[in-house]
Amino acid sequence: MTTEEIIKKEREFQLATYSKLDLAIVRGRGPWVWTSENEKYLDLYGGHAVCAVGHSHPDVVKAITEQAQKLMFYSNVVYSDVRAEAAENLVAIAPEPLAKAFFCNSGTEANENAMRIARLATGRSKIVSFAKGFHGRTADSISATFLGKYRALGEPNVPCHVEADFGDKGSIDAIIDSHTAGVLIEPIQSMAGVREAAADFFLELRKKCDEVGAVLIFDEVQTGVGRTGEWFFAGSKAAGCIVPDVVSLAKALGSGVPVGACIVSDSLASCIKENDLGTTFGGGLVAMAAVKSTLEVIEREGLIDNARRIERRIREVCLNNPDVKAVHGKGCLLGIEFESEARPFYEKLLESKVITGMSSDPKVLRLLPPLNVSESEIDLFEEAISK
Repeated sequence: MTTEEIIKKEREFQLATYSKLDLAIVRGRGPWVWTSENEKYLDLYGGHAVCAVGHSHPDVVKAITEQAQKLMFYSNVVYSDVRAEAAENLVAIAPEPLAKAFFCNSGTEANENAMRIARLATGRSKIVSFAKGFHGRTADSISATFLGKYRALGEPNVPCHVEADFGDKGSIDAIIDSHTAGVLIEPIQSMAGVREAAADFFLELRKKCDEVGAVLIFDEVQTGVGRTGEWFFAGSKAAGCIVPDVVSLAKALGSGVPVGACIVSDSLASCIKENDLGTTFGGGLVAMAAVKSTLEVIEREGLIDNARRIERRIREVCLNNPDVKAVHGKGCLLGIEFESEARPFYEKLLESKVITGMSSDPKVLRLLPPLNVSESEIDLFEEAISK
């Protein structure tokens, strides 16, 4: 089908969701995608931070194909070799004391279960989250989302959600108390314009949660799986080296196969009994093959180190541009803050066949490229943005 035919058919049979680009992407490889008319685009948005190892990485394609040929699915009522290996590999890269994984289907589901774990472990109800954080669109997650119009879309909201100020130590001291079950935070607020907090804020957050017995949850749906130049934001220098009690993951974890996860500490895991959590499709065998292969590719190809190199190159490119005010973020999660509105740059880059992303901050353009994008491909971005 032509792009026009594809667009017409989607509009006829699909409910409206996002405001879409007038592109029909039909194939991809690495950081490149092609339209139905065979036009080639450099994808520096990565399908919204999903394609960490690039589009259709041959090793991941092979792993999911082989698993599908053996057994596409069986639920969690049986044990599975590929699920066991995926869990082992995921826990192996997590900072201590994170020690057990729970697999689900998406980022919002991971956050829903993280909050449920906090409530089950503490017997409390109150969840503290932060202004301009985004955690998903299902009931509990959207109630924890204090960003623009999103929370209102979830009305009537789940009760016992409270808002604190991101990066403000005084705010967390005032709001986190003995009634708090959990504190949910996006350590880098991606949709809000790639907003960051100082390391001492995370140190204070860990200290306050320990004082009142609250569960600290890092929403690493976007920051996890190597995107920030570390396997996780948790435990990194940017986090003051602190580790939360739960890390939620999705996006890049399955290279495009839908999958989410929570990784929890042993002490917290001991509070969870059989049937407290459950999911039919979570931990599905094809998804587990994708998780296992994705983690192996990132390790084998040195993509975490490459994410750091790409960050340095993008900073160099952008900060030499007089229209750029600042570059925020880490690794391959970067926000380019312009002196004026970012949308004209976004649109001109698209005309130059470079896909990027906007944010809720009208001056910030987001780059979420695959971790295997090369410096020579960033040179193409430099050429396009310099125009």
